[in-house]
Parts: sequence; C-alpha cells; structure tokens
Amino acid sequence: MRTNEKIRAPNLRVIDAEGNQVGVITRQEALDMARASGLDLVEVVSTSNPPVCKIIDYGKFRYDQTKREKENKKAQHQIKVKEVKLKPNISQNDFDVKLRRARDFLEKGNKVKITCMFRGREMAHTDVGRKVVRNFVESLEDIGTLETNMKLLGRNLIVIMAPGKRKSAPSSSSSASGSSSGAPKEVSKAPKALTNGASNGAAGTGEKK
Repeated sequence: MRTNEKIRAPNLRVIDAEGNQVGVITRQEALDMARASGLDLVEVVSTSNPPVCKIIDYGKFRYDQTKREKENKKAQHQIKVKEVKLKPNISQNDFDVKLRRARDFLEKGNKVKITCMFRGREMAHTDVGRKVVRNFVESLEDIGTLETNMKLLGRNLIVIMAPGKRKSAPSSSSSASGSSSGAPKEVSKAPKALTNGASNGAAGTGEKK
C-alpha cells in the first residue's frame, strides 16, 4: 500500500479525512491537503484510473488493521473442547483407537474431555475406571497437560486435557492409589499400557459400596 511521496500517479481521486469526496486533483495538491491536516495520503485502490487515495492517520490505520487481523485469526482458531468416551472394561483395541483420536484433537489445538462412563454394578469398582483414565492421560503427556483434576460426577469420571507439554515433573512420593483427587501427580504414577490383566485384577479387589 503506497503512502505520501511513494504514490506515483500524477492525478488522484481523493477522499478527505472526513470521508468526503474531494474529486480528482493532482498528486501535489493531494499531498498538500494531507500535510495541512497533519495526516497521510494513502492509496487505497491502485487499480482504478485515477487511483483512489484517502487522507488518514496511517499509523492508526495500520494499528486498527493489525488488530482486526488478529481478532479474525483468533476467531478462526478458537479452541474447542472435544470429548472422548471410555468404559472401565474397554478393550486394548478400542483404547488405542480412542487414544489416537484424542491425540489428533490435541495436535489440532483443541482441548480433550476424557469421560469414563460407569453402568450398573460398575459403580462399585470405580478404581478400574480410574486406572483406565490414568493410563489414557499418561499416554498423552508428551502432547497434552491436565487442565482439571479427575472428578467423579454422577456415573461419569471426567478429566480435561489441554494442548501443551507438562512443565514440571510430579513428586516421586505421590501416591498411585485410585483416589478421586485425580491430580497430575497421581496420573504420572500409573502404568502407560492398558492390560486386561490389570483391569480384571482391579475389578476383583474392588469393594462394594
């Protein structure tokens, strides 16, 4: 976008600082008008004959333009929350499929809501679901970080992950028990691979409430 002396056309169609049509005048007359107003002469339509120029504050114009571009970009890349649903007795194959889906969401800059759903008697063995969720979260720690602690809401165990690596490692003294706190320290102690043996073992030791 040409401004002031960089504008080369001998005649210009000018719009003044108030938005009024001045008409076609010479380049020098347009420059004199801009200087008298303490503003800039900016070529806004270079393809017309003669080119269209406006008398404006170019610094403010560029600032507003950059601000609009940032707002538009932010709106286009608005972070969304995608949900991945798990089950306490999920198979290894389904676990891997859900994991790839969650990883894809995080790579695209979205947050991921991980929900483990309990049905019927499964509520008596929520520790099995906690282990599944811990495994799932740990498998995503290279690309995501916990945004919320693990929470049991009704029959759903929920945790939310956001894009980005975890900044600091948890304390080695943290407990790996299946408590409802679901803090990052607890998650990091869980095994990374889901096995049927681990799930069956947890189900066998669970106490009925």
